[in-house]
Amino acid sequence: VQLQASGGGLVQAGGSLSLSCAVSSETFSYYSYYAMGWFRQAPGKERELVATITWSRDTTYYAESVKGRFTISRDNAKNTVHLQMNTLKPEDTAVYYCAVAGSLSVLTTTPTYWGQGTQVTVSS
Repeated sequence: VQLQASGGGLVQAGGSLSLSCAVSSETFSYYSYYAMGWFRQAPGKERELVATITWSRDTTYYAESVKGRFTISRDNAKNTVHLQMNTLKPEDTAVYYCAVAGSLSVLTTTPTYWGQGTQVTVSS
């Protein structure tokens, strides 16, 4: 199983970026990939859970720091998860990682699979 994240880059404060993560797997099933999400880690800081979404897309979670600005979505037919980031702030600067797991509890603690990370830099 491989997760390939893309879409990071440099943007000015107030701008937008869209991250995508494609899961390469012979089987993309409800049981293995029920929960998908994004984490981020800024230099000198601990990794932070940013957003999660379940298989049926009816349950999402957002960190307080991104609520109202970020939107997570997924396309099970294409094995992808996305993070639309609007009104970006310098404090959003971090390496963003996608992750998947068979449950939300696993995803938020020790995700089964991780992407390689994509850098997001927001200039002031």
